[in-house]
Amino acid sequence: MNLSNLTLVNDSTLLSRSKVYQIDRTLYKFLYETDSIRAPQYVFKPLPGQRKVANLQLNHRALTRRVYVVEGMSTKASVVSTQYIQLALPL
Repeated sequence: MNLSNLTLVNDSTLLSRSKVYQIDRTLYKFLYETDSIRAPQYVFKPLPGQRKVANLQLNHRALTRRVYVVEGMSTKASVVSTQYIQLALPL
């Protein structure tokens, strides 16, 4: 990956679920921000195929120092179809 394609995140309002982020050499997608006003936390999920599998939760200071936007990459929104099966148990 070319380092010229990385831009440091300096504003939390610019986080997007469709962008790809690099944190400590691992690719992540942004999931959500916690509801805390005093100390918001930002939750990221590693992309499929990465060595790390656990979600990462960062505070604002870590966000502005460790998170880079990978320019030219995006996550595709996917619609998951679920099927429900009703089971009947004999009495």
